[in-house]
Amino acid sequence: MQRIISGCIKKDRSSQYLLYKEFYSYGLAICRRYALDDEDAADVLNDGFLKIFNNIEKYDPEKPFKSWIGKIITNTAIDHYRANLKFADHEDVSTLEHIGDAAIVYSQLAYKELLALIQGLSPAYRTVFNLYAIDGYSHEEIAELLKISTGTSKSNLFKARQKLQEKLATINGSLKADVSFIARQGVNPINVNNEMPAKNR
Repeated sequence: MQRIISGCIKKDRSSQYLLYKEFYSYGLAICRRYALDDEDAADVLNDGFLKIFNNIEKYDPEKPFKSWIGKIITNTAIDHYRANLKFADHEDVSTLEHIGDAAIVYSQLAYKELLALIQGLSPAYRTVFNLYAIDGYSHEEIAELLKISTGTSKSNLFKARQKLQEKLATINGSLKADVSFIARQGVNPINVNNEMPAKNR
């Protein structure tokens, strides 16, 4: 991998192709969670790789390369939707502290179905939900990244979960839906290979 990275620093096209091929699936899995559809995800991914190639000389070899790539792609996705990130009003934080204490695991929900539910959220809800529930960011980190308050982050996560619960209730008929298993419950439902992407650090 170091040889490929060195080649990319030298703008070697064959090295860039090998890097793109190696991390394509990983990057696309991230983009799909933030994008409206697959076509949109592909556009974000291409923009992300362009930033990776243009900034690869800044990579610190002491840190995991995959995490460095993931962070750039995540930030590219956020930048792509920043203009549409209209966040819900800040609610009483005390009412949001106990979101989803009871976890119900929908093991029968396929990856594509769950991805479609997440893509159906508004850009603001989708972004906060992905950052907190999937990528493992804290509300404080999300607030700094998106230039919002921690209360607004919690409010949007709460509303995103409500929307997903409503959609899951429709899918499961009269079964009470709860998606709190996704957030910090040890269940790893997201990835093209049914693996949870690592936190982008």
